[in-house]
Amino acid sequence: MHHLVYLHGFLSSPKSLKAQNTLAFVKKHYPNINVHIPQLPGDIAKAFAVINRLLITLPMNRTGFIGSSMGGFLSTYFVEKYAVQTGPTGLPKAVLINPAVEPFELLGDYIGQHVNPYTNEVFNIQQQHINMLRQLYVDTLSCPQRYNVLLQKGDETLDYKLAAAKYASSYLHIEEGGDHSFVGYERYLPDILQFLLTK
Repeated sequence: MHHLVYLHGFLSSPKSLKAQNTLAFVKKHYPNINVHIPQLPGDIAKAFAVINRLLITLPMNRTGFIGSSMGGFLSTYFVEKYAVQTGPTGLPKAVLINPAVEPFELLGDYIGQHVNPYTNEVFNIQQQHINMLRQLYVDTLSCPQRYNVLLQKGDETLDYKLAAAKYASSYLHIEEGGDHSFVGYERYLPDILQFLLTK
């Protein structure tokens, strides 16, 4: 793996603690890996375009993903998209942190204007964004073993059971307590990189 793409969650940023912990760890222990942490707009269509523009410049057979919350949902979509192009041997791997499984079921409560607390970006969630998320939903994973999923039962935003069910055949780690941010994420960074680097 020569490239690592970290996709942050809704109303988050590359400045989030997990993103910065990931960047620092990789720079220290794997300086040959290029870390990409794009700032994703709140508008899902614009966020999708940002990720797509990045990924078309990267070799997918040498790229891994870490996705948090909404970033986990999007990571799943892109891994499966490129699985069609590369085949099983070239399929990227992804580590998902408290991933959103069906964000379109939640965003109905978020229709309207929002401000990203990290960037002060003002944006609107509209029904069309929810519809787009439905279109990005992956019903069946082509190779569940390409995913490593970290969940905490104390997640106050998402029902961890949804992810536990969807990724039941993947590498699954479920902890008691915690919260949506995944408390103690940095403990897993050595294992995360080992998983992504192992073919």
